[in-house]
Amino acid sequence: MSGGDAARMIVDLRSDTVTKPTPAMREAMAAAEVGDDVYAEDPTVNALQAEVAALFGHEAALFAPTGSMANQIAIQLVVPRADELLCDADAHVVNYEVGAAAAIGGVSTRTWPARGADLDPDEIAAMIRPDGYHAVTTRAIAVEQTHNRAGGAVLPLATLERLRSVADDAGLALHCDGARIWHAHVADGVPLATYGRLFDTLSVCLSKGLGAPVGSLVVGSAEKIEKARWIRKRMGGGMRQVGVLAAAGQYALRHHIARLADDHARAARLASALAPFGVVDVEAVRTNLVPLDLTKSPVDALALGAAARDAGVLVSVMGPHSARLVTHLDVDDAGIDRAIEVLTRVLS
Repeated sequence: MSGGDAARMIVDLRSDTVTKPTPAMREAMAAAEVGDDVYAEDPTVNALQAEVAALFGHEAALFAPTGSMANQIAIQLVVPRADELLCDADAHVVNYEVGAAAAIGGVSTRTWPARGADLDPDEIAAMIRPDGYHAVTTRAIAVEQTHNRAGGAVLPLATLERLRSVADDAGLALHCDGARIWHAHVADGVPLATYGRLFDTLSVCLSKGLGAPVGSLVVGSAEKIEKARWIRKRMGGGMRQVGVLAAAGQYALRHHIARLADDHARAARLASALAPFGVVDVEAVRTNLVPLDLTKSPVDALALGAAARDAGVLVSVMGPHSARLVTHLDVDDAGIDRAIEVLTRVLS
């Protein structure tokens, strides 16, 4: 690559939601057989739903346009109005879904202190409130796999198994916000069906690491998914000839899961290159997210973001002294080389 080519390169590390469909994915979309999904007559959607349900060992799944909608449908399936969901203070469902659990589902939420993958099932068990006079009854627990604000941390299988026991003992449902559960599967080698059997409901995203342009699915029992279809319609998510989007998801499932290991390796390269500046814990970078802690750096997050952008590298500014880098389908080794060159220069 010439110096001029490098200078013109834009390396977008803000999120894995910025990917564009690959040429082969576009071909699959163009060739998709379609029907009216509100009538459950889109064959490509139906096939995608059956495929995802089978991957997680559940009876059924429902295609939704967004991850937030999928999460909120699932929450409404397991928490009646005016009852309670427990989750951690950094959970996507209470930070990045604009109060939907309360505004749409009438769900009360209570949080435990955010510790990413280091959650304590015993601490969560102590928070559970049974039916009682004047108390809001706890009905479900939600966890995030991988954990976004914890830098793509992977919740260990043993921890999830203990949490399942806690939920069973209290008669609660367990929901997984599995937007990046594919990354956990690749990082730890845990089969998707093993994760699936631990949860009553899951939401899984196709438009982050897997590179589809749109779409998430709610996964659960046939009874729950039949109810989910009504909730989706009520929330404005009933779609028509949506097989063109489902076909992108099918392609992503069949071609883009194993390659997540490449994104993990590139994230590790970024972390190792920036570690000498004291801004990243290399050992904590397990998947495709690289959180930067700039509290001890002379460069704050806004300055880093601005200087990097001027040089053609886009990063996500998360707070005054925190930023995030995300590797994905559209960033190759040359892009990582360029990002390392720019970011090390800015941090020096």
